[in-house]
Amino acid sequence: MKKITFLLAAMLLLASAKTNAQDDAKRECTIKYNLFKGDFQSKKYEEAYTNWIYLMDNCKDLSVNIYKLGSKLAEDVRKDPVLAKRVYEQRLQYYPKQNPAKLHSDYATYLLDNKLASDDEVFSILEKGYNIDPTKMGVKNLYIYFQGVTDRNKDTNPQKVFDTYDDVLESVSSKLEGYAAKLKELSKDSVANKKLIHAYSTNSRALGTVEGGLDNIISEIATCERLIPIYKRDFEANKSNAVWLKRSVSRMFNKDCQEDPLYQKLVRAYAEASPSPEAYSFLASVLEDNGDTAGANEMRQKSFDLETDPLKKAKYKLKFAHAAKVRGQLSKARGLAREALSYNPNLGKAYLFIGSLYASSVNNCGENEFEKRMVYVAALNQAQRAASVDPSISSTASSYIRSYRGNVPSKKVIFTAGVNPGSSYTIKCWIGETVKVPN
Repeated sequence: MKKITFLLAAMLLLASAKTNAQDDAKRECTIKYNLFKGDFQSKKYEEAYTNWIYLMDNCKDLSVNIYKLGSKLAEDVRKDPVLAKRVYEQRLQYYPKQNPAKLHSDYATYLLDNKLASDDEVFSILEKGYNIDPTKMGVKNLYIYFQGVTDRNKDTNPQKVFDTYDDVLESVSSKLEGYAAKLKELSKDSVANKKLIHAYSTNSRALGTVEGGLDNIISEIATCERLIPIYKRDFEANKSNAVWLKRSVSRMFNKDCQEDPLYQKLVRAYAEASPSPEAYSFLASVLEDNGDTAGANEMRQKSFDLETDPLKKAKYKLKFAHAAKVRGQLSKARGLAREALSYNPNLGKAYLFIGSLYASSVNNCGENEFEKRMVYVAALNQAQRAASVDPSISSTASSYIRSYRGNVPSKKVIFTAGVNPGSSYTIKCWIGETVKVPN
């Protein structure tokens, strides 16, 4: 009995000693952490470093800030790639749910900026982040990742490239729509709103750059010659798959592959699999091509009426405008684009579209050099308006602005025409718009 009592007392003593040791260790970790954080916030990085290393060795799961703040010490202060890798790996180990996609993306950026890893190693890290949540990845890294997918699969598995493109673009488009909705609701009456507008505009410009970059990459491989055999091959297996059909129809539409009979087949299957506003809008173009104007108009109206989101209504109106342009109905196309702007005044693509209508009519809306070049003034005004209201297309709008500006009438042309700079001029033919003569 005495022996048992002695053993119990010894065990309790050991347990107490262990608990005290653990408490001491926790206290020491807390002290070191507070010292580290205070020195870091005071930018005393050398002093912070000593306590930070202690935390990295002994207090690995105390706070995610050990890694958030520590990455700066490893990457920017010490410039130590081995230490930076340790921060990255320990954070994933002890805080695997703390924004891991962004962590992968940030680490890939560090490796790229400092040329510390091969393209394959960087791609592997980005792939992990993408598979977790592509919306948390840096804008530049989404582009790099997609380029990597394209380079590795364009000849052997182009469908993977198309699927990745669609996934990334849908994510980007969703975020752009979110920013567009917020910008539409904000006025510039307060300082707080101005800051939000600046932030949303900056993010929209960055995302718009990605969208354009993705299109540039995929345009090289997403040709009708490559798309049609793939979709013919996979149609039977996917003829009830609304997502696959939507993506296939959209890509063939955007790449001007509508003349192939497969396009109509895909559209009709899409409308059957998903009787949605978008499906009906595609079906309208098919009916129009088949000479069924009444049926096409009915489908357009049906798709528009079913949609409740004004931003999406604007997109449908602009899509109908494109269809009118293809049929040579330029005045109607402009009218539809203006209707799109009534639902979303910040839809820069609508202004660019109107500008392109004007630019395509230069030779028909002027009898001499001055009159023809004044059409470019009207086009320039539209492109400038697009850039001012829609930050997501600022890069695209800039290229149109440069092109149109390079074609407006020179001082010599204006003088020869006997017109006063700064005066009003009404463009002829269907455009009928009054603009200012350049100074």
